[in-house]
Amino acid sequence: MRMGNLFWLGIVAALVFSFWVDSFSAYEYHHFNETEFSLLESQEQVHSSLLGRTSLMVGLTVIQSAAGKGAVCLDGTLPAYHLHRGYGSGANSWIVNLEGGGWCNDVRSCVYRKKTRRGSSTFMEKQIPFTGILSNNVEDNPDFFNWNRVKIRYCDGASFAGDGEDKAAQLQFRGQRIWSAAIEDLMSKGMRFARQALLSGCSAGGLATIIHCDEFRGFFPQTTKVKCLSDAGLFLDAIDVSRGHTIRNFFSGVVRLQGVQKNLPHICTSHLDPTSCFFPQNLIAGIRTPLFILNTAYDSWQVQSSLAPSSADPHGFWHDCRLNHAKCTSSQIQYLQGFRNQMLNAIKGFSRSRQNGLFINSCFAHCQSERQDTWFADNSPVIGNKAIALSVGDWYFDRAVVKAIDCPYPCDNTCHHLVFR
Repeated sequence: MRMGNLFWLGIVAALVFSFWVDSFSAYEYHHFNETEFSLLESQEQVHSSLLGRTSLMVGLTVIQSAAGKGAVCLDGTLPAYHLHRGYGSGANSWIVNLEGGGWCNDVRSCVYRKKTRRGSSTFMEKQIPFTGILSNNVEDNPDFFNWNRVKIRYCDGASFAGDGEDKAAQLQFRGQRIWSAAIEDLMSKGMRFARQALLSGCSAGGLATIIHCDEFRGFFPQTTKVKCLSDAGLFLDAIDVSRGHTIRNFFSGVVRLQGVQKNLPHICTSHLDPTSCFFPQNLIAGIRTPLFILNTAYDSWQVQSSLAPSSADPHGFWHDCRLNHAKCTSSQIQYLQGFRNQMLNAIKGFSRSRQNGLFINSCFAHCQSERQDTWFADNSPVIGNKAIALSVGDWYFDRAVVKAIDCPYPCDNTCHHLVFR
């Protein structure tokens, strides 16, 4: 029954993805503004209903104490989070999840963003489903189901790291203050008593997790077990198919516009330029807190928006490959193998530390910890017969050293590839 359900999920998901790509193709900067999050959320609801289960819906809490700290969204509204309380053995354990959803790198894209849920709490859903690592079902989330689970909403556009403003455009860049205000509010609601804590996030939230990992550790006493999980946050400083620097130029705009430099780890900014220190490859070696990197070797978002965006591909040679890996030529696959090699080189030093964890699977996907079908299900992706949820659990609870790196595409038949139309 479950396999049949997942087959239909694939059909529905393809339709949802195809709508998403078509609706944004006219506005290329939206590839950066909105990563797949809205769509993954809708997919989760489809997935849960197909399994005959209703996702846990968790209400929105506006952080009233943020006002006095100037911790506001792009449009000046108060930030917010969703909290579902833990119980039993998980009553004093906390997962804090940082929402993803792209970035804005210039006034125009930030003005657009402030009229969406990614820039204003006015437009945020009043309830969202908690699935994957946030699920409260032991069958779906065996290690963390009864923890206190929080999703901090993302409304600044610089991975919770900016601090500045543009008065003329009526834009507030207060990601760093939102991060601090949210953590302080959660501390007042019992997180200060945590015996175990995990900071996680996907995409722009995965990058934020890397930036704030040691800071998160610092909020707790040494007796608290604290670790971090970055999902699809390993954005590489890669050269695009036209030999340009699409993502570096983009990140440079984010860092400059939003005053990110002063909030980046000093161990990096002391010897590299601020934009370089927004790239995880230049941060991960300096992080002292145990960190788990979960990433696909052929990250869909990076293929589409960093390696082969239409701006770098004016003749459309990469158009079909960008949307569906099965339509890539052998030379394009070879190029993408080079990207995988760059990723493996970027994590080489990081992986030598026993305390760190890795799960790099050879899939064309983006974000796997918050989707139930990829986190933990009958046919979820595995490396060495171990699913992502079990790999992360084994690492967090020190049951095993987890350094899982997949063989190159196309050897893995457990992938949930994303196909766009």
